[in-house]
Amino acid sequence: MRIQEKFDLTGRVGIVTGGGGLLGFEFCKTLAEAGASVVVADLSMEHAQRAASRLTEFGNKVIPFQLDITSVESVQKLMSETLNHFGRIDILVNSAALDPKFDPDAAAKGIAPGAFEDYPLEMWNDALNVNLTGTFLVTQACVRQMVAQGKKGSIINICSTYGLNGPDQRIYIKDGQRVAFKPVYYTTTKAGVMGFTKYLAAYYAGTEIRVNALTPGGVYNNHEEYFVKNYSAKTILGRMAHKDEMNGALLFLASDASSYMTGNNVVVDGGWTAW
Repeated sequence: MRIQEKFDLTGRVGIVTGGGGLLGFEFCKTLAEAGASVVVADLSMEHAQRAASRLTEFGNKVIPFQLDITSVESVQKLMSETLNHFGRIDILVNSAALDPKFDPDAAAKGIAPGAFEDYPLEMWNDALNVNLTGTFLVTQACVRQMVAQGKKGSIINICSTYGLNGPDQRIYIKDGQRVAFKPVYYTTTKAGVMGFTKYLAAYYAGTEIRVNALTPGGVYNNHEEYFVKNYSAKTILGRMAHKDEMNGALLFLASDASSYMTGNNVVVDGGWTAW
């Protein structure tokens, strides 16, 4: 097989959760450009439709779907909709996750947002529900179909460098003053995603269902100048990632180019974790 053919996804069907997000859209575009049909699944139907409309060149091979990954009923509807449209599921990209959101009352309390000592239990539980339980529910539903299709498919879980290393909280200091902390749930849940990846890969030993993780470094998204400077100083390449710089790794994991890879992690972080 020629190398180009190994990356070809023609005839395959992929679901991307969080498909309306910064990286989620890039993942949808990558799969579609490689020939796959794609379900753009997002909690916001507006975001899902907007992402799908940006991929109109692929016609009805890209459809939007409003998905709450924490709802069994919503996930079941996703499966029905996908199978009704495309008849199969070959690729799952678990990109949906709760973004760090801080206690709005923290400043009034004199607490730096995200501080562990006062982090709200409600927000901790919400994050576990989305980042871990939601990933579990969608994966469980998709993998049932992959088993029924002949025990073949590729599952890609989006992790984070903060799931591999504890956050350096010094990068959240601006003009000598602390402005935030990376919250505790983020490292905890992303480390859990990595454990989930290894568990599933081992569980499906002897099949062609492959489960891997993709770990992006920090992706520039209109961050404040102080943060860009602090973050970039910690990377070997000296900058944050561009939003499309995860796409090659995503396609590798989704396609036959990675056919001998499972239970592993592709880190694209500009060297953040290398020193």
